[in-house]
Amino acid sequence: MSKYKPLNSLEVPRFAEIKTFMRLPYIKTVEDIDYAIIGIPFDTASSYRTGSRFGPSAVREISSLIKPYNIVQDINVSECLSGIDYGDIPVVPGDIDETYKRIEKGLDPILEAGAIPICIGGDHSITLGELRSIKKKHGPVALVQFDSHFDTVDSYFGNRYNHGTVFKRALEEGLIDVGRSIQVGMRGSLYSIDDLNNSIDMGFKVITTQEMSKMGLKEVAKQIVERVGDGKAFLSFDIDFVDPAYAPGTGTIEVGGFTSFEVLEILRELKNINFVGYDLVEIIPAFDSTQITASLGSNIIFEFISIIALKKKGVRANEV
Repeated sequence: MSKYKPLNSLEVPRFAEIKTFMRLPYIKTVEDIDYAIIGIPFDTASSYRTGSRFGPSAVREISSLIKPYNIVQDINVSECLSGIDYGDIPVVPGDIDETYKRIEKGLDPILEAGAIPICIGGDHSITLGELRSIKKKHGPVALVQFDSHFDTVDSYFGNRYNHGTVFKRALEEGLIDVGRSIQVGMRGSLYSIDDLNNSIDMGFKVITTQEMSKMGLKEVAKQIVERVGDGKAFLSFDIDFVDPAYAPGTGTIEVGGFTSFEVLEILRELKNINFVGYDLVEIIPAFDSTQITASLGSNIIFEFISIIALKKKGVRANEV
């Protein structure tokens, strides 16, 4: 019997109560939980639009529409899992070093308890703090990155810590197993071909949007699963992976991306990967007037939770 589960919307209307993710209880505990939703509202490492500090609250608000049964995965997450909304990490606007320390401090007890953190950003710089905490518990992990940008540049204006430098820093710090890591969905104009080659030279497997379209989603998922193997992995999802027609509320949009349907389809194909953490980043509500970006974000997180539920239930699908 799951200790912590969403409110019953037949008893309490969806528009009522404090807005937590999927109406989970807001409790700062690490006891008797399988996963925790954590907001990390930090966006002062953004290079263009800011405002993703409001991403966690926007995703939580619209997530009240999500019901616990995933019909595609045939799993009821509230029956299988005990989950909570842990609230937000107390970030320090403008101070990325102190924010990283606070992210680690916030995630450490969750990971030590054996629970899986699901973080909502915030800009993509927050992932470095998460991976630092992940390494202490699990060692270097495979990175599965859905993004339209590589985020492996060395610096911006001489600053080594930025939302576009995060995975170069993670590699330098030994936080990820680059030989099992993969970046998918990169597209748009570049400063030069070096932007692509740098990631490849670092050891990442890269599949661009154009290559994904030619392969088909099933083949892309197959290559992700094969690349990661049986080891532990972390999934980082930048919402700008999605075409701006389906996710306009983000900081650095790139046209020519994937539909919301395609996004959910490929995530479901990754259910056999041993993920020990997830994050969703770069949602900016100010550019999301109809809440479609936040709605997609909340459904992406629901797919993360569904994968955790399948793992706990011991469901193993046929290999993709």
